[in-house]
Order: sequence, then C-alpha cells, then structure tokens
Amino acid sequence: MSDKKLDSSMKSLLAKDESLYQDAQEAELSISKHDDDSNEHEPPQEDELSNVENRQEKIDEIMSKCKFKQEYVDDKVILSVNHLKQYFFFGAGPNRYKLKAVHDVSFQVKEGECFGLVGESGCGKTTTGRSIIRLYNITSGSIYYKGHRIGAGTRWNEKEIKYTKIRLNKKLKELSNGLKEGKITKEEHDKVVAEEKEKANNIIKVQKAKIKQAKYDDSHVDPQLMREIQMIFQDPIDSLDPRMTVETIISEGLQIQGFKNKAENHQRVVEALERVGLIEDYASRYPHEFSGGQRQRIGIARALVMNPKFLICDEPISALDVSIRAQIINLLNDLKDEMGLSLLFIAHDLSVVKYFCDRIAVMYFGEIVELATSDELFKHPLHPYTKSLLSAIPKPNPLTEKNRVRITYNPQECHDYSVEKPKLVEILPGHFILANSSEVEKYQEEIKTLDEQAKFEY
Repeated sequence: MSDKKLDSSMKSLLAKDESLYQDAQEAELSISKHDDDSNEHEPPQEDELSNVENRQEKIDEIMSKCKFKQEYVDDKVILSVNHLKQYFFFGAGPNRYKLKAVHDVSFQVKEGECFGLVGESGCGKTTTGRSIIRLYNITSGSIYYKGHRIGAGTRWNEKEIKYTKIRLNKKLKELSNGLKEGKITKEEHDKVVAEEKEKANNIIKVQKAKIKQAKYDDSHVDPQLMREIQMIFQDPIDSLDPRMTVETIISEGLQIQGFKNKAENHQRVVEALERVGLIEDYASRYPHEFSGGQRQRIGIARALVMNPKFLICDEPISALDVSIRAQIINLLNDLKDEMGLSLLFIAHDLSVVKYFCDRIAVMYFGEIVELATSDELFKHPLHPYTKSLLSAIPKPNPLTEKNRVRITYNPQECHDYSVEKPKLVEILPGHFILANSSEVEKYQEEIKTLDEQAKFEY
C-alpha cells in the first residue's frame, strides 16, 4: 500500500473516532455520573427533566470518555452485569421474529470470587458468557469490568423514545377532543400541550444522550482491558482447530495482541502447558492426538497464557468422564488460588457448582430465578425450578435413591402472574428470588418451616 493511501486511511479512521467523540460531547442532555444502570428501566423523574436549570447543569457532565463507575472499584466488584438482554432476530419482513435468549439478567462478581451460573440446556447461560466477552453485541443493558463499561445496548432507550412519542400523541389527541367538547379552554389547552411536549422532549433528549454515550463506549473499549477476560469453551474438540499444533493454538492470542517474539511466545506456551499438568513435548502435536481431558487442559492453557484476571468457564467438564471432571475441577481450584482469578462458572450440575462456587445463580428461560450463596441455596431452596434441579441430583445411597422423587417444573402450574408480574426480590440477606408479592409471603413461610425442620433434625 502506498504512503498516500495509508495516510488517507488513517485520516478516515481518525475522523470516525473524532465524530463519535463529538457526538458524545454535543448531546444536549447528559447522563448523570450517578445514574445507575440498575434503574435504567424506570421512567425519568419529571422534576429532573422539567427543570431547565437542572438540565443545563447536566450539559457540563457529558462523558468525554467511556463510562466509569468508581463505586464498583471501591466495592471490589470486578464484573457487573446490569439488565442484560440478548435477542437474536431471524427472517425478514412479515416473517421476521426475535428469540429472547437472555432477558433482563443482572448480577455482580467480586474480586477472587467464583460465581456459578446454573440451568438447563438452552436457558441462556452460554449466551450470557459470550455477551460478557463481547462475542455478541448485546441488545440492551450494560456490562462493567473493573468499573469500565465494556458493553452497552440501546434497545431499551430506543423503545423509550418510541413509546414517549406514542404517549405524547395520545395525550395531545385527548386534549384536542377536550377542547372540541368544551371541557377545557383554549388557554388551558395550549398550556398543557406545551408542558406535555416539554416533558416528552426532555425524556427523548435523555435517551438520545444515553444512546450516543453507549455507542461511544461500545466502540472504544480498551483491548488491554478485554485481554484480562478469557473464556474456556464448552466443547474441547470443536474449540481447537484440528489443522493447528498445540503451540500455534495457545500462542495465537499472544500474536493477535502484538507479541511477535517467537522465543518468548514459546516459553509462555511451555509455562502454560506445565501449569495445567502437560509437558513441553505436547506443543508440537495436534489436537486429535489427545484425550478429552487433555484437550480441555489445552483449552485452559490457551486462556491462561494471556494472564487473565477474570475467567469464564463454559461447562468445562460437561463433555468429560467423571474421573477427569474431578481433575479439571481441582486444577481450576488450584489456578484460582495461585493466580488470584475471579471465575464465572457455567454448568448444569448443581452438585458440582456447590463444591466449586461461592455464590450461585439459577437461570431459567433467559432469566435468573434465584441467586444466593452456595450454602444458603442448598439450605433454603425456594423457587420451584431450583427444587427441580436439586431433585435431579443422584445420591450415593441405594436406599434413599429408591425413594427419590423427581420434581418436574411447569411454570404455568407453579405461578400465576396474570395480576402482578414477578421481580427479583431479596427475601433474605444476599438471597434473591424472582417472585411477586403473594409468592414472597409464601416463600417466607416456607423459610420458617425449613428452619424448624433443620432444628428438629439437629
């Protein structure tokens, strides 16, 4: 490529970045630095929006760089997922439809913590992990890593603009009919119309500012920051390229990140292999020459060679034999302590997650239905789906195994959300459950019963 072409391409890239930066600065209404994404699904307060002076003060608070939350750093929250939505769209025209793979999922992972995400196949666990590592562009919500926003979706903001306009048109039509019928005077009509338009315009300005900020953040994520997040994929066969040697597979991430020294890369590969219990000679071999457990160790080495701080483990033991599973779990446990890793452990086996994880979130049909510490979840399993998963755990006792009753979860039979929709409620300190008011009362009585039974057994 000639120098002239190179200069022109560089100028176009700089112009694109500058335009995005200016868009974020020229927004007429900013997002308050105290604005929490956990509240982004609630309508803006009218006092904030109707007061012109407050609005002018907020203009100076427009973020000129990617959004950052110091409170996450102070609370040692390494990852915060806020109202994550991930939809997939298929077809076109009248045949176009959407699949809600993940719908309104929120959780936080502390530094050094192992957070378990449990649920049946197809509930959205893997999609959540892939969204965090930016393999998917999220539909709505925000993802923060070490206080920095690394993922942002704008669907909710776009819908808020759409429905604000619909509500405004409906209100204007009602006022117009009231004027024609003589229910209000012309002066009252004009005054209310002006107030409603002002409120609607303020809401739209807020949402447009948020959209501009989200797009700016999403296109300016620091690659050095993202390098600290690595993923161990579910299938140890399909996740390794059969035409590449083990050394090429493991060192590929280093080369992408700009580490070109072959001798240093080879040394890092050897150290990663030895860390997962493999030897240097394996570096020149191909994936088909290894067993399932060895392939999974290679996948772990590929993630560890980047020296990550946060590791997403997507069912790393589901395709392995029972004896190999224990080896991989013990290996991950040792690596967690040795490297100070924080983990998101995705699985469908609650018995494994109880041993390995500090806190557990139970996921069903794209939503988190229950979230608690490992001991608390097994002590007070409240949601019917959690009970269903627990009833599927086999026990190494032939006498009790004969009498084990498998609980089947049917949402239509277990819940009645026709009157009141459920929301995630903290029913005990640190114990959250998806329920409405009537269910919360029922679960509170159930907690008392479980505690009394535990005292009697003790």
